[in-house]
Amino acid sequence: MDELEVLRVRDEVLQAMYWMRSEGIAAEPTDEELTRFLAVPLTTLGPFLDRLVADDLLERNGAAYRLSARGEEIGKRTFADEMADLTRPTHGECDDDCWCHDSPEAAAECLEERRGHVHST
Repeated sequence: MDELEVLRVRDEVLQAMYWMRSEGIAAEPTDEELTRFLAVPLTTLGPFLDRLVADDLLERNGAAYRLSARGEEIGKRTFADEMADLTRPTHGECDDDCWCHDSPEAAAECLEERRGHVHST
């Protein structure tokens, strides 16, 4: 197995399992559920799941898999990294420390400045 591909698939599987558990979809998905969720054939995903079990990132529970403590840690981190761009302020958007949170008037002025509609008086 190509080690870069193992790392890529590892992150995808752990992230997906972390998300599936967090959303109440499946705390212990089967290999079939994972193949459907990740849109990867079982013949491709199966060896990677075996490797994740051997690396103590997943635990096998009959036909299902669950995150080990280490797998959960990595899944949580990669999920947070993946979602970081969606949760941080966009260009021109202020953050929680912006002066505009001081008052409604400041918020309106900040919004106008960000829109580029500041009028000098």
